[in-house]
Amino acid sequence: MSDPGDSLLTSIACTRCGCVCDDLRIEIRDGCVASVQPGCVLADEWFRRATVPYVGAVAEIAGRPVALTDAVASAAELLRCSKLPLFFGLSRSSTDGQRAVCELADQLGGIVDTTASLGHGPSILAFQSAGESTSTLGEVRHRSDLVIYWGCDPVLSHPRHMERIVDAVGLAVPGGRAGRHVVVVDCERTATAERADEFLQIEGGADLEVLSVLRMLLAGRVPRCASVGGLSIRTLSQLADRMRGARYGAVFFGVSLAQGRCGHATVETLLRLVTDLNQWTRFVVRRMRVPGDVTGADSVLCWQTGYPFSVSLTRGYPRYGPGEYSAENLLAAGEPDCVVLVGGERVPRFSEAARRHLDAVPVILLDPSFAEVHVRPAVRFQTAVYGIHRRGTAYRMDEVPVPLRPVLSSELPADDEVLRAIRRQLSEL
Repeated sequence: MSDPGDSLLTSIACTRCGCVCDDLRIEIRDGCVASVQPGCVLADEWFRRATVPYVGAVAEIAGRPVALTDAVASAAELLRCSKLPLFFGLSRSSTDGQRAVCELADQLGGIVDTTASLGHGPSILAFQSAGESTSTLGEVRHRSDLVIYWGCDPVLSHPRHMERIVDAVGLAVPGGRAGRHVVVVDCERTATAERADEFLQIEGGADLEVLSVLRMLLAGRVPRCASVGGLSIRTLSQLADRMRGARYGAVFFGVSLAQGRCGHATVETLLRLVTDLNQWTRFVVRRMRVPGDVTGADSVLCWQTGYPFSVSLTRGYPRYGPGEYSAENLLAAGEPDCVVLVGGERVPRFSEAARRHLDAVPVILLDPSFAEVHVRPAVRFQTAVYGIHRRGTAYRMDEVPVPLRPVLSSELPADDEVLRAIRRQLSEL
């Protein structure tokens, strides 16, 4: 694709957050992004950073610029000598790149893990135990009259979520925002709480207890205590009645529920609460996913291996082991002898022990040229960005696939091109 000079591109998708808004209008001037509409702080920063020309060589070995073919050969040799390679990341990739990771890991007998293991991994385990009452975001927009944000602040993390879901006019909600009641449940007042109709402040780490009491109240049982988690039983009874009386309700919850004390149990209780509510009305629950295509990484791994994250292919067939095959635990235990990071934005969230091991083993890093580097890679590839420089597919937080179109040209290779080049080199070796 050649730079279009001055042009206005419409219906462009943004992968900066899990909303994957696909209605952007991007103005191109002199081959650079001049404006992004509708206004979104995250989308504007994402597209403008990608406009900056990459500096240095396409690839590096030990910090030295080299030809792409030399870097591919070096990476292939490192992986050939590896006994337990770990592939981690994938949330800034696309379907093509995620498939390429699975193919390479399968060929080498490695372990594949996604950023979900550092985020909503406990939520996924809860889904496997309790199931999920769910829908698309479009259904919530068109039908919901009650929206609850629990432990999340979409005004900051997903700037257009409320605009596209809560404020928008729906088929069954012709009044838009005026026809919806918005409740925020959190341990502190947030920007989203300022825009809500009702804010319920609970004590930090009390989500499990509060959700359990809501289930009790829906079942007609009243606890003996006067309050739970900083909320009175009367307040919780009013919330339970509002949820039961809604025509269509939706709960969006943040990663704090999954990462708190007994995270998987907390999310499971929320899921079972929503299941209970479906005895009286239609109610759904959704995770707020932050990295752009982490939902796609879950989906691709599921239809490639049968499991969403923490998958071992060391025996020639997939084995699922959250915790045992999670990148954090493997690295902290010093097990992988080579690590392929397909996107290194989550490295700072590793423990100190895990990061020490990352510094001690060869790391192959595939990341956009503007991304911050948090490791000392043995081999580094500067890659093109799907949805900006390359076509691709990203999955919205509700598992709806969204096609990505390029808006700028780039000489950099995409991560799937690099990974498949490494795989071909390994076949020759």
